[in-house]
Amino acid sequence: MNKFFGMIVVGIYVMVSGVVCFAQSDLDMPDDLLTVPVIPVSVTADDHDVAYDNMELLTQVMLLIKKNYHQDKTFDEITHAALHGLLNSLDDHSDFMSASAYDNLKDDTSGKFGGIGIHIGIRDGILTVIAPIEDTPAYRAGVQSGDRIIKIDGTNSVGYTLREAVNKLRGHVGEGVTVTLRRLDKEQPITVDIIRDDIKVPTVKGARIIRDGIGYIRIIRFAEPTVASLDEALADLKEQGMNALILDLRNNPGGLLKSAIMVADRFLNKGQLIVSTKGRNNAMNAMNHSATHKATTEVPIVILINGGSASASEIVAGALQDHKRAILMGDTSYGKGSVQSVIKLKPDGKSAIRLTTALYYTPSGRTIHKKGIDPDIPVYVRPSEWRLVQRQRAREERPELFKDSDADKEELDDVVDQALVRALDVLQAMKAFKK
Repeated sequence: MNKFFGMIVVGIYVMVSGVVCFAQSDLDMPDDLLTVPVIPVSVTADDHDVAYDNMELLTQVMLLIKKNYHQDKTFDEITHAALHGLLNSLDDHSDFMSASAYDNLKDDTSGKFGGIGIHIGIRDGILTVIAPIEDTPAYRAGVQSGDRIIKIDGTNSVGYTLREAVNKLRGHVGEGVTVTLRRLDKEQPITVDIIRDDIKVPTVKGARIIRDGIGYIRIIRFAEPTVASLDEALADLKEQGMNALILDLRNNPGGLLKSAIMVADRFLNKGQLIVSTKGRNNAMNAMNHSATHKATTEVPIVILINGGSASASEIVAGALQDHKRAILMGDTSYGKGSVQSVIKLKPDGKSAIRLTTALYYTPSGRTIHKKGIDPDIPVYVRPSEWRLVQRQRAREERPELFKDSDADKEELDDVVDQALVRALDVLQAMKAFKK
C-alpha cells in the first residue's frame, strides 16, 4: 500500500497552454519551461488514516476487476484507467500521462510536430476547436475557431476527454482522418477529410508597413523561436520608419508562458507586472512576472483579438491593456487562464500527472479563465467573413498553396478585414491627435 504514496514530485513544469497539439517527434524536454519549487504539503495523522482507508477500497476494486471482469486486464491498465478517471473528474485539463503521453507533451513546444494542426479545448462538455494553426492540413481543410468536433472517423466524440481526442486524431504522417464538425452558422454538420502531415510552424508572420508608418506583426503561437522572430521583425520595421504598430493575436491559441512574458516585456517598462497566479500552493501565489527591461518600442499599439485568442495570447493582451499600453480591438477572447503543473512521478520517472494548480490574473487582478479578455473597441466579424479574410491573407502570403479558381480570386479580391481597417483608422487618429 505504501508504494501508492511513494510517488515523489521531482519537478513541476508550468505551461499556459491547456489546449492540445498533436505532437510527434524525438525532441527532449525544452529547458525554458518554467520550473517552480515543490512546497511540501502538511498532512495530519488523520489525513493519512483516511487516505489509507480509501486506498484499501481502491485496491479491493482493482483486485475484483482483475479477477472477475469478463476480459483480462493487467494491473497497469487498471491503474492507469483509475488515474485517468480520478484526474479527469477534477476539470477538463487535469489528466494522468503515461510514458508515451508524457513524451508527446514534451514535444509540444518545439515549433515542429506532426499531426493535423489544431488546438482544442472542451467547452460545455464538447470538444471545441480553439484555433487551427496556419499553413497546416486542418487550416487548409477549412476548420475554424469555434467548430465543435462531434465525430472522429465516424465515431461520436461527445464526452471524449482531451486525451481520448488526441489519441483518435493522432496518427502517422500521410494517414487520413475524417472529422465531423458542428458550426455555429451552419444548420447541417460539416465533414472534412484531413491528411496528417509533418508540421513546421513559423510563429511570427506578415511583418510589414501597411501605410503611413503603421507596422503590422502577426504572432501565430507562443513557442521557443517567437521572441527572436519578434525582435527581428520589430528591428526591420523600425528601419522602415514604423511609428505605430498593429499586433495581431487573432486565432493565436497560446503556448509557452515564458514566451508570452518575454513578448509582453518588449512593450512594457521594467517593473511593470505582466501576470500573476493564485492557487492553494504558496509557491504558485508567489509567481508574479514583471517586465525586466525598458520597452523595446514606445509607439502606439493596437492588439487584435478574437474568440480564437487563448492562454498566452490573453496574458499578453491583458497585460498591455491594463497598463494602457495598447488598445484591444476585436471580439472577446477564449478564456483559458488556468495553470497546469506537469508533475513527474516515480518509480519509473517516465509518467506524470497534469494538474490544474492555479489561475492566471492580469495586472489589475482580472481573472482570465472562462471569462476571456474583452476588447476596448468591439469589432464583431461573422465566422464566414473571418474565413474569407484568412483565405485572402494566406493566398497573399503563400500563393503556391492555394489554387483558386477565377471566381474564388474575384471573391477574395473584394474581402475587407474590418478589424484591421478599424485598427488603422484608430492609430492614424492617435497620431494626428499628438501632432
